[in-house]
Amino acid sequence: MGELQALWSIGREVRGVTGTQQTPVNKAADARDRVHELLHAHRPPVDELSSIDALLVTSELVTNAQRHGGGVAGFSARIAGGLLEVTVTDRSTRHPATAIGREKYGVGGYGWPMIQKLTSCVVIVPTGDGKAITVTVPLRFDGVAD
Repeated sequence: MGELQALWSIGREVRGVTGTQQTPVNKAADARDRVHELLHAHRPPVDELSSIDALLVTSELVTNAQRHGGGVAGFSARIAGGLLEVTVTDRSTRHPATAIGREKYGVGGYGWPMIQKLTSCVVIVPTGDGKAITVTVPLRFDGVAD
């Protein structure tokens, strides 16, 4: 199997890269399932706290795309260089907003700061009819010193 094919096959490792198929997801639970499979397949094993952070970020990105971005247009995830990289594409050109400066206890805007806190990098790229948000979540591994 070629490197590119292996990169997108669940459970395969290619020079420290573990990837999952770029398949459509319809809800946050689907995305979490895909990322959970990816994390579970990685060797060395990803520690529990990193897995929780990764699933939380994944869930929030997909939920934001559904609620504020006109729906999920694409989803991909991979592990490379000790980082989980998740990309969610939606159908809105508007960037995520925060609750900062809005009415106290207003609805929405609390997930985006959490995503920024749990990730080491956030990149937003315009697409033809929306945007792609790619984040990297630092991972720690069981049995590996920091």
